[in-house]
Amino acid sequence: MYKRWYDIDPTVSLAVSLMRNANIMTQYKCADLIVQKSKDNGIDLSDNILTDAFTYVLRRWYDTDQKIAEAFEYLKSLPAELQKDVALDIINLLQEEEKH
Repeated sequence: MYKRWYDIDPTVSLAVSLMRNANIMTQYKCADLIVQKSKDNGIDLSDNILTDAFTYVLRRWYDTDQKIAEAFEYLKSLPAELQKDVALDIINLLQEEEKH
């Protein structure tokens, strides 16, 4: 049984792990990518949901920054196949950032 929602798919799990180890500016670029890809695919979370999601106890690494926490709410809301596609985009972005 999986403890974390993103561990269900190995590609998503890898993307989250790599993103966690990136610097904050690169994490923000990934967060922007997640939100944009989600909105492009019809996922648009209301401000109330995001605010409510951010008011619980901060116990995950991505909860400490609201922008990143919001991006993960979007990622979590995507269907599994789209999660994997966005995860691949995140991995590619992180590889590009590493080159600079």
